Amino acid sequence: MKTLGLIGGTGWVSTVEYYRIINRQINERLGGLSSAKMLLYSVNQQEFRPATDPAELPAFADYLTVIAKRLETAGAECLLLCANTPHIAADIVQKNIGIPLIHIAEVTAKAIQKQNMKTIGLLGTKMTMERNFYKDRLAKFGIATLVPEESEREYIHRTIMTELEKAILKDETRKKYLEIIDSLARQGAEGIILGCTEIPLLIKQSDCSVPVFDTTTLHAMAAAEFALSDEALQG
Repeated sequence: MKTLGLIGGTGWVSTVEYYRIINRQINERLGGLSSAKMLLYSVNQQEFRPATDPAELPAFADYLTVIAKRLETAGAECLLLCANTPHIAADIVQKNIGIPLIHIAEVTAKAIQKQNMKTIGLLGTKMTMERNFYKDRLAKFGIATLVPEESEREYIHRTIMTELEKAILKDETRKKYLEIIDSLARQGAEGIILGCTEIPLLIKQSDCSVPVFDTTTLHAMAAAEFALSDEALQG
């Protein structure tokens, strides 16, 4: 089994989900008391600020790269950034480490592609919805992206930061998210990316009239598959 390297704490609520999903997948595959081999570096999210200004991106990428190299030196054989927004620096980090970075948007794009969808709605932080790093990755797979209108983007971002990151799940917030999802569907979205790793705690497939793509689960399952790739070859 390969050893996974995770940069988590972004926030801790969804990092717990990564740990749970990865270990569950490993145990279901190998049985007994099997669990994942992983190294987790959990940042203090209060101090962790993704680059909102392009001029800040090199410093932010350096910050992540230092952590990534520590994980690589400690024995990690791949790297996961356990949130969508930090992937704004993913390509830079990948160039500076010798292990593969499993990109959350690429994993998600492959899942969308399997369902032959060409237009997708994207929910997430303002940076994920408004900057191009995520949408450009989807475009490489022939997927066009729709995002909510500005006031809705503000609402989603605010509730992520003040509620979901603290494991506060409100019915009224869920209702508003579902209204936004329905609006994107009316505009032509064939499915919706839950592009913040806390959103799947609030929104489930059973709540929605269109397919949703849970980036936390997709990313964590891709990590488990990577960890088990040796076993897959043997068995």
